[in-house]
Amino acid sequence: MKIRSVFFDRDGTLTYYSPEKTEWLNRTVSSWSGKPLDLPYGKSMALMAKAGGEGKWYTCLEDEREFFFRYYRFMLIGEGVTDDLDRRAGTLLDGIWCNGDRLLFPETVSVLEALTKRGYSLGVISDTSPSLEYTLRQLGIAKYFISFTASSLVGAYKPDPIIFNAALAAHGVKAEECVYVDDYRPEADGARDLGFTSFLIDRKGAEKGEWVIDSLRKIVEWLDGNT
Repeated sequence: MKIRSVFFDRDGTLTYYSPEKTEWLNRTVSSWSGKPLDLPYGKSMALMAKAGGEGKWYTCLEDEREFFFRYYRFMLIGEGVTDDLDRRAGTLLDGIWCNGDRLLFPETVSVLEALTKRGYSLGVISDTSPSLEYTLRQLGIAKYFISFTASSLVGAYKPDPIIFNAALAAHGVKAEECVYVDDYRPEADGARDLGFTSFLIDRKGAEKGEWVIDSLRKIVEWLDGNT
């Protein structure tokens, strides 16, 4: 069946978190707490759950801003910061949220250009909040996509079929007519189980397999050789 659409995950696939912003966060919080910032993945996820309340899905940017304000406030409390919490949480929010916190991988733009010129419709499917389109607009690549499917807007996380089916509906295509790329194996596998031609991208080369790639350029090469 002919491929009509190509979908991408955002973080770790099209974009990555800015090391400079991470360093700024660590330095700023440490200056207030008097100790190095201790924020491993599990702790960050626990703070996300705490800031999110009772599993609420956010459907607008203002809700998302309020969520991250609470996240940073809880984070500061956990680091032992007790003074001027609202102002300091606001400082972190303004310094990071949708403010240069993500960067593009070197090949991202050239690959999107190549796929667009070849006539594929492009979309993003991401476990994230309403700022999905906004962040990609800031990076100058929103113009390449006709859909931005965020978990917060559809009420489901990958690999739940709900989020993938929402993206398919936005393009008017079947899974068998689509390619999907993600840097997280369970999500890449979940798309493949639904019928997508799905690739796991691993730029470090640790993962192996038929459907593993180390660069987005391999998608263009695969499409040129198989369609």
